[in-house]
Amino acid sequence: MSRKKHVKDKTEKANAEDEKNTGQAPNETSPAQTFDGYQCSGKVEIDFPGLCALLNIKDIPAVSTKQPASSILTETEGGDVENRQSQKNAVSFWSKSCLQVELENEDPLSAKSMTVSGWKVDEPTTRVLQKILPSLSQLQNLQFWQAGLTDQMVISLMNTISLCSNLRVVKLEGNPLPEKSYHHLLSEDSILTHLSLRNNRMGDESARLIGAALSTKRSSNTNLLSLNLAFNSIGDAGAAHIAQGLRLNRALLFLSLSNNQIGDTGAAHLAAILSDFALTHEEVVERRKLLLEKAQSSTPAADSDQTPADQLPSVPNSTTLSVSKGENKGTSKKKEASKKDEKPAANKENPKSNKKSSDVKAHQTKGGKPGGKEKQLTAQEDQSSAALNEQVELVEIRNPLLEQSLQHRDGELFLPGNTTLTSLNLTGNRITEKSLPLFLTSLEMQGEGGGLLRLCMQRNRFPPECESYMKIEELIALRHQRKKRSEEAEEEGQGA
Repeated sequence: MSRKKHVKDKTEKANAEDEKNTGQAPNETSPAQTFDGYQCSGKVEIDFPGLCALLNIKDIPAVSTKQPASSILTETEGGDVENRQSQKNAVSFWSKSCLQVELENEDPLSAKSMTVSGWKVDEPTTRVLQKILPSLSQLQNLQFWQAGLTDQMVISLMNTISLCSNLRVVKLEGNPLPEKSYHHLLSEDSILTHLSLRNNRMGDESARLIGAALSTKRSSNTNLLSLNLAFNSIGDAGAAHIAQGLRLNRALLFLSLSNNQIGDTGAAHLAAILSDFALTHEEVVERRKLLLEKAQSSTPAADSDQTPADQLPSVPNSTTLSVSKGENKGTSKKKEASKKDEKPAANKENPKSNKKSSDVKAHQTKGGKPGGKEKQLTAQEDQSSAALNEQVELVEIRNPLLEQSLQHRDGELFLPGNTTLTSLNLTGNRITEKSLPLFLTSLEMQGEGGGLLRLCMQRNRFPPECESYMKIEELIALRHQRKKRSEEAEEEGQGA
């Protein structure tokens, strides 16, 4: 016993010397090492305060976990979708630093929604959230409302979102960013399907960056289905940039630009891309490059039937927007994930998402069947038309510059307008009666092959009883009737 006591005393003395020299107990690791080595359990109410403590964060926000409620989706006068339950939560937690977590069911690991509302998130807290998010396998919705985010936080957040298997809806509202980094959330690699950037004091420069993220001649965001830019400071120049991004984007279904500063000039740009528009010189040059690249990469069997590059028809769905090496990396993988999670995200974001789900599918199948891994054809498979057709069907969205229906008119090449966009909200802007005939003409030219099913223009600078506006309303109503009849006929056919 005395020998054991002697050894114990000696050990304790040595430990005391080590702690005196290093300022740290021998069995104790540094806070950073402990933080990095922390294994998240997926239970936010445990992981969040635990990680905050490891970083010595003072005044750790509480975690409020609640079971799913029957939230009511409503539509405001301007056509923007609001969630009454979210509004109620925002009010009740306004004066509290509280991380709100909504569960899918009684399982504490089923967090489907996380909200930071009305309190400033600093750098250490951002680190904690970035650590936690990838462990929430069922998280679908992430919202920051007046959270004081910085540009660097948003860029870091985007990198973390890519690690979240089911996260498809992000709302970043009331967070003005000096360097206007919102467009990173719309990058070509983004897996988000629904993005809200309301009330961020965004101006024309932010709109320019977002427009370029929607599409360029060589790349496009092919996952985003809805984008809310309401309650910002986007003017005519910004609307023109957004319209430029919609020229070659064939994924976005819902766009809200309500309560901005858009006048007739900006509205004219938006109306122009809804119907046939002339390609710019740069787009014509890019089209020729794409046709040449496709001709050079064609199989030997197809080469024998090739026509000159400028006359080559596009093979449906065989060429994506990103043709050059390294572009559109991971598209097939992203689309596979997007298909799996698109439905619950849509239901959460927009009241018309259930109704529009058939629209989403229709636009996807228009470019090929969604999902699946892109197959590399062997030499034998090249000889098989069945295998070739299978490869063609796996690619969803082709570059509009390769549309077969382009027309030559008056020395210019005209591209069919954007008929993918089904909802455009321009409520509460500065549009006058002068712009209405432009929208009416574009809607008439879209015909029955798709196009807008919803155009909100209330509270602009024209009387609601003006002739052009009434005709627009009638045309939209007729489209809804045709769509309803088509859906009913389809259901009857399936039932038979």
